[in-house]
Amino acid sequence: HVQLVESGGGSVQAGGSLTLSCVASGYTSNSYCMGWFRQAPGNEREGVASLEAGGGGEYYADSVKGRFTISQDNAKEMLYLQMSSLKPTDTGIYYCAAERRAAFCSGGYWPEPDLAYWGQGTQVTVS
Repeated sequence: HVQLVESGGGSVQAGGSLTLSCVASGYTSNSYCMGWFRQAPGNEREGVASLEAGGGGEYYADSVKGRFTISQDNAKEMLYLQMSSLKPTDTGIYYCAAERRAAFCSGGYWPEPDLAYWGQGTQVTVS
């Protein structure tokens, strides 16, 4: 049974930094695409950053390029999102996701995210 649990959210002032963590269990994370998504109140969920399976490509939303870094520690089954130069527009609930179907997460595009595995989310508030 795949489980994803996020942590590391919180409140921070604009310009500050946070690192989100996601612990994965129930599968071999290296064989899945892994990603971070976020949803702000009143907005649709959007992809923030993702990694292709097996050490493939690394992709970012234009809004976070140069400020966020996604990384993975397969030995610890952990996924991270380092966020810096945070802006109020980065506020939202951040979700960790895992997609086992390589064709559905290639190039950073996840056409069927609802069929991926999801964590419960962690709140990030930037003021």
